[in-house]
Amino acid sequence: MLYGIAAATTAFLLAAFLAALIRPCALRLGLVDRRRARRVPALGGLAVVGATCLVAFAGDWTAVAPLGTGVGELVAAGGAVALLGVVADVWRLKTRFLLFGTAVAAACVVPYGEFGIAGGVLGAAWIAFVAVAFKGLDHADGLAGTVGVVTAFGVGACAAAEVMDGLAVLLSVLAAALTGFLLHNWAPARIALGAAGSLFTGFVLAAAALITRSGYDPAASAGVLFALTALASADVLLVVLSRLLAGRPVLRRGPDHLAHRLRRLGLTSQRATVVLGGASFAGVLVAVLVHGGWVARAGATCVACVTFSIVLLLLRVPVYGPRNAVPTQVSGHLRVRSG
Repeated sequence: MLYGIAAATTAFLLAAFLAALIRPCALRLGLVDRRRARRVPALGGLAVVGATCLVAFAGDWTAVAPLGTGVGELVAAGGAVALLGVVADVWRLKTRFLLFGTAVAAACVVPYGEFGIAGGVLGAAWIAFVAVAFKGLDHADGLAGTVGVVTAFGVGACAAAEVMDGLAVLLSVLAAALTGFLLHNWAPARIALGAAGSLFTGFVLAAAALITRSGYDPAASAGVLFALTALASADVLLVVLSRLLAGRPVLRRGPDHLAHRLRRLGLTSQRATVVLGGASFAGVLVAVLVHGGWVARAGATCVACVTFSIVLLLLRVPVYGPRNAVPTQVSGHLRVRSG
């Protein structure tokens, strides 16, 4: 118990310190998040990755808090995914390469003995999906970090219920590192997670959630896993449906994510993050209760139904301008004219 508190405190302070060091370096190198209107340096997620890995491996190396079977491999695979994210931050890798690379890493940590070959392949694909979905959540200040903290506590509670102490400690350290990073990432953000941090966070959370559901009924597990990551899944579903309906390329960036639409409805950036964080907490809470047997598995089904309903409602919020808009100059002011 005392080590868990000490480890979380160390991860919190270390992530906050590293983020402060990384920010000026990223600005000098011109590594900024191009999705934002202002210059926000990327690569901030390296602070989360570094703090999480250092504290986790320190506890394992000193034998004070051994990670346990498979958890060390999970952290190592997450580190490899973070390196892939660094490459994406620097050279703007396409999403399909991120999915493939993350799926390969996920295939190395899936417990095939519990899920079988077919289940393991599906599990690896799901982990890759969640990792890339968390990357999409980094479109708003503080959002990916907030959802990551909430999800880490939920998955950690599931791990603790299964007496997976090493995994529970890892998730508490990740939650603390993300909280320390949020000191710099809360709106207005001074640094962004970037692909390295968001992919790492989504990967570790998804893989840990899958491991905690080993040995459970596949249908019930699917509901719990969805509820744990409902917010990230909703963001992907909303974006894909919106772009398909608008006839736009699915992989092209656009102002059509969850937080973008809430801001269109009048919420400030901070309030949008709080609302979405609360929605994530609701889904995670139901997942934990279903996992512990306190709520019937129908609770996870309700989360799915509510999620899809909200996605359909938010699809009605206009986010795209005229398709063939071209700028024109009128009386010294810039105006958009439809072609």
